[in-house]
Amino acid sequence: MRARRIIGIALVLWLAALGRDRFDAWIDATILPPLAVEMSVEVLDRDGDLLRAYTVADGRWRLALPPDKVDPKYLRMLLAYEDKRFYRHGGVDLRSMTRAVLQAVKNGRIVSGGSTLTMQVARLLEEGTTGQVGGKLRQMRVALALERRLSKDQILQLYLHLAPFGGNLEGVRAASISYFGKEPARLTPAEAALLVAIPQSPETRRPDRAADRAEAARNRVLARAVAEGVLDADDASAALREKVPGLRKAFPAFAPHLADRAREEAPQALSHRLTLDLEVQKKLEALAQEAVEGRGERLQVAILVADHASGEILASVGSAGYQADLRQGFVDMTRALRSPGSTLKPLVYALAFDEGLGHPETMIDDRPMSFGAYAPQNFDRLYLGTIRMREALQLSRNIPVVALTDALGPARLISAMEKAGMKPVFPGDQPGLAIALGGVGVTLTDMVQLYAMLARGGVARPLRWRLDAEGSKGQRVVSAVAAWQVGDILAGLAPPPGAPGNRLAYKTGTSYGHRDAWAIGFDGRHVVGVWMGRADGTPVPGAFGADVAAPVLFQAFNRLKGKLDPQPAAPASTLLVANADLPLPLQRFRSRTAAFQAEPDAPAVAFPPDGAEVELLPAGLKVRVTGGTAPFTWLADGVPVVVGMDARETMLALPGEGFVTLSVIDARGRSARTSVRVR
Repeated sequence: MRARRIIGIALVLWLAALGRDRFDAWIDATILPPLAVEMSVEVLDRDGDLLRAYTVADGRWRLALPPDKVDPKYLRMLLAYEDKRFYRHGGVDLRSMTRAVLQAVKNGRIVSGGSTLTMQVARLLEEGTTGQVGGKLRQMRVALALERRLSKDQILQLYLHLAPFGGNLEGVRAASISYFGKEPARLTPAEAALLVAIPQSPETRRPDRAADRAEAARNRVLARAVAEGVLDADDASAALREKVPGLRKAFPAFAPHLADRAREEAPQALSHRLTLDLEVQKKLEALAQEAVEGRGERLQVAILVADHASGEILASVGSAGYQADLRQGFVDMTRALRSPGSTLKPLVYALAFDEGLGHPETMIDDRPMSFGAYAPQNFDRLYLGTIRMREALQLSRNIPVVALTDALGPARLISAMEKAGMKPVFPGDQPGLAIALGGVGVTLTDMVQLYAMLARGGVARPLRWRLDAEGSKGQRVVSAVAAWQVGDILAGLAPPPGAPGNRLAYKTGTSYGHRDAWAIGFDGRHVVGVWMGRADGTPVPGAFGADVAAPVLFQAFNRLKGKLDPQPAAPASTLLVANADLPLPLQRFRSRTAAFQAEPDAPAVAFPPDGAEVELLPAGLKVRVTGGTAPFTWLADGVPVVVGMDARETMLALPGEGFVTLSVIDARGRSARTSVRVR
């Protein structure tokens, strides 16, 4: 008898073991759905804050969220409400299922579900249903298989990614950003309870469509949290008074042009870390919208901010709005080729100072000049005569900078631009002297990089916008002295009306035909560039860099940090003297052709003009001389007519009608002549 009992027990144990082995083999043979869930591509700022996210292929928002990045109180509420024994069962909780069945029998309806979080993950992975018996059995099998292949934290993370929250929202992080406008790392008890409640019936509990149902479900979660000791009664009472959000919030979409560029350049990456500062980016995107408001439907703006010490771009605003409108907001104007107007002039002066062609106090002529067939004019068609180079740059005179470019040679200027990291494009690939006045295609990024070089003491370092990109040591373009001299000149410019008086080194520019308005400036730490115009390149009548772009530049610095960092002190070798104390060759600029040109104060026949036909009056022919040193001698066809005349205007007695050549000689022997026809 005893032997039979032992044999019977042994048989039962053997059958149980056989059944267990068969069951294990059945679970191990489970074909699992793909566990690699497609996640939204994210673009993050330098601190890891979300700049922009992209939907997955089917248009859903599904953002990565490890369990340690979600508020712990949410996890405690979730487990208390959905699966108290999550960390103790193997995927299927028989105790919970038994309790659910007994409650259903007793009440005649389903009171609570027996699904574990692992079973819910199984359903979400396969996008299955819960109402069918076959579907439930499949979930149980997949859940048991998942528990054998994944850790509890991995299963929990799948739930955090896949839990449905209504519409195209999947995952706790997407829901938190959309409903609360924030990351789920810090949630209020009311917010945490709502995120627990919605996935049980995501479409009927959507806060933006059924706030009353969402609130009722949230309150049930809060009650369970109190009952399970997860939340105290006072906190729950306060949470009950908190309103359920009635609208979805837009997902972050800051720096959209640069975000698109990051994704295009590394399409396989799920996360892109940029050098941008989210708070600075927000402020300057708002400034861009304000800058074009009320200025027509086509005016556009772009703003770029960089730390010139490190070369890191802190804000990149490609347009006033990332949309298909008349402003063509989808075009990234930080990368568009435009004419720089006068904003290249500081580089010309820095090169000239380095080459020994001048000094900020050197005198230079601002008068009509021709350079072969090229005869540039000042923007205002006025001429100031002889002025200091400091004034010539501050007043943005065209003639002096063309004269300096002629002395340097256009190739020298082009070489310096390329060393500074710019990629200039020339019409017909034949650069000439007009390059100094904007006759070249550059981008806003190019110009900010150029001014960063000047701010960095003449050393160029490529700007970078990817945080993991290696910084370059850079190369010298101009000397530290020349860079400081140009910065000191630009810091002496008066700020635009209404802007705070400070020592911001800046330069404005306006391209030919008012197509581009520029303002670029730097202090001791940052460099900011502003471009305004139309994306299609058509003129903006009346738009000047000083009037349109400069105020935006000063506002950008003000929003960046409120006050300027001081400019560096002058290098020890800087010559800080007045014009009279300069070495003689630096007191006045003389071009390469100066030996063949008349002196600036040489005499000139002001009347009659050369080639004119003039009337001989009874008193004679009226003549007038400018320049020169009195007394003057006048000759007609080489014959002295008036000698030792102090006055600059007189009447010459001529023998009669016909062609005559008039000459005037001053006290220093300098002369001028004109040929006219007398009648």
